[in-house]
Amino acid sequence: MSMLRDLLLPFQSAFSDSRLGRERAHWFLFILLAIMVPFTSSMSSNLLRSLQTLFGLDVNARRFYLFMASTQLAWDRLWPIAWNLIPSPLVDGRLILALDDTLNDKTGKRIFGCGFFFDHTAKVNHPTYPWAQNIVMLGLLKPIKGRWACLPLGCRFYHRQKDIAAGKINVRRHGRVPVFQSKMAQAAAMILPVATHFSGHSPLIVCDSWFGNNGLWKPLNAAEPSIHLLSRLRSSTVLYAEPADAARTAKGRPRKYGDRCGSVTELATSLRAQAQKYTAQLYGKAREIRAYDQIFLLKTLRCPVRVVWVFRKTQWVAFFTTDLTLSVTQIVEYYGARWKIEAGFKEIKQEIGSARTQTRTADAVTNHLHFCLLATTLTWIYADRITADPKRRHIVKGRTSFAFSDVRKLIADEALSDHFLGLWPHLCQPPHKSFTQMLMRMVA
Repeated sequence: MSMLRDLLLPFQSAFSDSRLGRERAHWFLFILLAIMVPFTSSMSSNLLRSLQTLFGLDVNARRFYLFMASTQLAWDRLWPIAWNLIPSPLVDGRLILALDDTLNDKTGKRIFGCGFFFDHTAKVNHPTYPWAQNIVMLGLLKPIKGRWACLPLGCRFYHRQKDIAAGKINVRRHGRVPVFQSKMAQAAAMILPVATHFSGHSPLIVCDSWFGNNGLWKPLNAAEPSIHLLSRLRSSTVLYAEPADAARTAKGRPRKYGDRCGSVTELATSLRAQAQKYTAQLYGKAREIRAYDQIFLLKTLRCPVRVVWVFRKTQWVAFFTTDLTLSVTQIVEYYGARWKIEAGFKEIKQEIGSARTQTRTADAVTNHLHFCLLATTLTWIYADRITADPKRRHIVKGRTSFAFSDVRKLIADEALSDHFLGLWPHLCQPPHKSFTQMLMRMVA
């Protein structure tokens, strides 16, 4: 049995058993396959050409575009199927989730989800408020063949409150203006179903300082106390000691917080001399770091946290986590792995090609983004399931691990083989093999 077929077939259960349902299921599987194969960017027109040219499917263009903009694709049922396919999703007995948002620049006024969003990473020659879509994404962090990877688990389009209040067409779906949700509320709405799906394990949310505050912590802690945060501390944050035993037994209401210890910057100066040496796996190498950790009370979260300062020659950085059982090396390694969600944005927008899509309506834009995210997740699952490490095609100085494009090349070799296409005798009528190989050499 083909490994690629094993990854695709479970999604058929989300479609009806009627003739139309089976047809839609087959289209769904081969669209995912067309996105994973590095033939061209994932614009809808290119996907149609891939289905017809690479796999020989007899697809009517009008019906294909109607399917891509369908309102019947139940992503709430499709995503849990992908979650079940992930082999060994836990790291040290924890479910490590990465959370962040990104901008997808667009041109054109009548595109769903677009607005003038602030870009804090804008370069000098780029606009500070580009016309773009703001996407909040949740991903799973796990090591695959000796390197960290981020597997997308879901996404949301963020709409500004003033755009919703103005009733702009860019935020409407099915003619209705959505109810405003902050990014924190959208993130919590994505995290809780994942935590429920992987019940019995403690999810650890790794995020930057923008998400690492009470806006996200409060709804998560109220709904699921086993969820923990790992984030970066701002330099101006004030830390407090735990109240002494005498303060707890004194008359009146017991004190919740002890003495003020100082800001993160003040403590970094005084604690630098007490830092110890540790060895942590960071960015693919074993690196020696100098760090100091201590438990403090944080008023913004109203709970104890473990704070870790990592000192460099002239600079420092501070992390905190609500999971007090984490060691210093685990905190540093997990937050270092958070960067993989940034690499995941590049994989989705540039390598998969979701940024070049020309879809405009709400359902077409939403479906296309979910297709790209799901294809990215299946690509990493494929890399995790194969026995041997993928060979790196393009040598880069200082890098020995495989790249995302190397996995897509392996998928293309299997997807266009006679063995795989022979498993779909009533669907695929592939063209001449030499013609297919020539196309793949052109895009390799």
